[in-house]
Amino acid sequence: MKGSDVFVGNVSKSFDDFTALNNVSLEIKKGEFFSLLGPSGCGKTTLLRIIAGFESPDTGIVTFDGSDVLPLPPNRRQANTVFQNYALFPHLSVFENVAFPLRIKKTEKSKIDDKVKEYLKLVQLEAHANKKTNQLSGGQKQRVAIARALINEPRVLLLDEPLSALDAKLRQHMLIELDQIHDKIGITFIYVTHDQQEALSVSDRIAVMNQGNVLQVGTPHEIYESPATGFVAKFIGETNLFDGEIISAAPIQKAEGEYMVDLDISGLGRIKVTTVDEFKPGQQVSFTIRPEKVVISKEKPVTTREDINLFHGFVEEPLYSGFQTKFYVKVKDQYLIRVIKQHAKYSDEGPDIVWKDSVYLSWSANDGYIVGIKDENPGVTKS
Repeated sequence: MKGSDVFVGNVSKSFDDFTALNNVSLEIKKGEFFSLLGPSGCGKTTLLRIIAGFESPDTGIVTFDGSDVLPLPPNRRQANTVFQNYALFPHLSVFENVAFPLRIKKTEKSKIDDKVKEYLKLVQLEAHANKKTNQLSGGQKQRVAIARALINEPRVLLLDEPLSALDAKLRQHMLIELDQIHDKIGITFIYVTHDQQEALSVSDRIAVMNQGNVLQVGTPHEIYESPATGFVAKFIGETNLFDGEIISAAPIQKAEGEYMVDLDISGLGRIKVTTVDEFKPGQQVSFTIRPEKVVISKEKPVTTREDINLFHGFVEEPLYSGFQTKFYVKVKDQYLIRVIKQHAKYSDEGPDIVWKDSVYLSWSANDGYIVGIKDENPGVTKS
């Protein structure tokens, strides 16, 4: 593996009275595609700049393969950065932009030619070698920036929102290419983004950040299905988030280590949810259920299962988008619950559930998740 293990230990950074990072610790594995994900101002770019050497932390350490890199300038850290604005030289050709780091190092001309061709091939720009950068599309410019960052063969590639200037379709295409490049060269990628879908699509692991803190680190599946906090649940995709009180928690006989929890949601009623964590009656918690986990139907489901949650409501707003419809369903005149229904089959009639329809919502206790102590601002719209 060509990459480096990166360790960030108890790093804090303030700018005047603003705390950008608050005692952040992370372990990033060699060769991993690791994403720092969070809203604007959460500290992710500051953390990336500290790893790169463009900023110094107030406290804490940063190591590559166990060696302290904080005393080293950026050009000696074996880490290169791809910036949001490309930072290309407009007066130079594509070839010369990519060759620039090698010319600075006074590499032999024959080696420069061979390596530039190799990396232009990697990013599929061989045919554009002699063009000026102002003749390229946004996606091509980003590929030039990536090739230039990789030609020095760093052990860590830092990417600061590299696709944010591209349109949606090109961003998706470039994301696939970026993942393929990572698979080919095998070095450590640390990727900063505020786009949840980008992070979920390509990351081996994700650190979700907010207000200078790391709230959760995990695989895309862990982050999405088992969010650690209400903020993570709301930030990663769409969700329904409720505040509730634990009424009871009993071990499930056929599932060792799991509990069936009975929650009371004020104004909504009782909800059943399974969990591997122990809760006590009276605890105030937040509960999340993803819109795609909720089943919507016009007829009341017939079931004898005790683990099914069932509610009646009325469609406030159906939003049809071709492959799916998102419904906002008013339940008990207090809660708008989001539901996503995928359209897997062709229908001449279009969506069979429309505005103002009376509907039933149901989901299994296994599909919800308790995210811990309740947030002050629940993610379900309450009228």
